[in-house]
Amino acid sequence: MFRLKLFLFLSVHCVVILCKRGDVKPEWAKKDIRDFTDADMERLLDQWEEDEEPLEPDELPEHLRPQPSLDFNKIQGSDPEQLLKLTKKGRTLMSFVIVSGNPTREETETITKLWQTSLWNNHIQAERYLVEDNRAIFLFKDGSQAWEAKDYLIEQDRCEEVLIENKPYYGKNSSKGKVEKVDSSRDEL
Repeated sequence: MFRLKLFLFLSVHCVVILCKRGDVKPEWAKKDIRDFTDADMERLLDQWEEDEEPLEPDELPEHLRPQPSLDFNKIQGSDPEQLLKLTKKGRTLMSFVIVSGNPTREETETITKLWQTSLWNNHIQAERYLVEDNRAIFLFKDGSQAWEAKDYLIEQDRCEEVLIENKPYYGKNSSKGKVEKVDSSRDEL
């Protein structure tokens, strides 16, 4: 009986001693959190993420998502807008929209809100931000939708210009658009 108690006592002490050795922390981990350097924080983050499963591609931040594969055989001979549309699929894209006339900020707010609602009703998700009294940014989470939105916007009476990827598209009542159409028809003759 005495031997059994002695054996259990020694076994428990050995286990406790071995467990304490496993808790030996590196020197940087013994510091107070307020004294951590950037390198210490980076090591802590790496240790934290060590056992985590990798995120799904759609959960990754946009800059870390894999690029969609493009089949250039299907694109050859196609218009450059179609190529841009394919490369912007799943990427955030901003387009600038200018309201024609000399609208007040409230008038621009009302008009662009109506356009945004119409786009949402057509399943084109766009966030709208006013930047000037006659100018707004439409932010598309899926950049390929910007060209569908552009087709809608340039048909609106009060749309002067839509700018996507530094390329202007003029509205149907835009004075610049009418001049551009006249110039292109002269070039054809």
